[in-house]
Amino acid sequence: MVYPSNGKPSVILLAEDNLADREIITMAFSEDAELQSRVVVKSTSDGLEVMNYLQRQGVYANPKKSPRPDLIVLDIALPLMDGKSVLNEIKSDDDLKDIPVVMFTTSENEKDVAESYALGANAYLTKPDEVDNFTWMIKSMCFFWLFMAKLPRNNDYQ
Repeated sequence: MVYPSNGKPSVILLAEDNLADREIITMAFSEDAELQSRVVVKSTSDGLEVMNYLQRQGVYANPKKSPRPDLIVLDIALPLMDGKSVLNEIKSDDDLKDIPVVMFTTSENEKDVAESYALGANAYLTKPDEVDNFTWMIKSMCFFWLFMAKLPRNNDYQ
């Protein structure tokens, strides 16, 4: 496995309001030394915070503290601004639309799946109930999107 072409660890922006799910995701990274050394996870807990991060507003104004993500993992059921609204904002912004967005949610509703893809989601994954399957899915998603898929070069924001 190699780092992205810029030689820096990959950045994941995790938008998850469920503390238990955030802890499982954190555990998935801490269990895997290779991921832990090659990935930086920035967490947000509501949709407005995601947009503040991406638009570098407020506490996220410093680019060193809020680097452009290589991957956004987005829950649908976020407070203040739901995940589909966040996805729509991301994919409507010329500076952000090329960042892959994976919807990672408990919803198996076909309408949510269809709307997410229509809004530009790059993938839609349903959170497994079992912790082992959950961590496996997180690790697999990261390995695919960050180390196997060929993505546009992550130049920082314009």
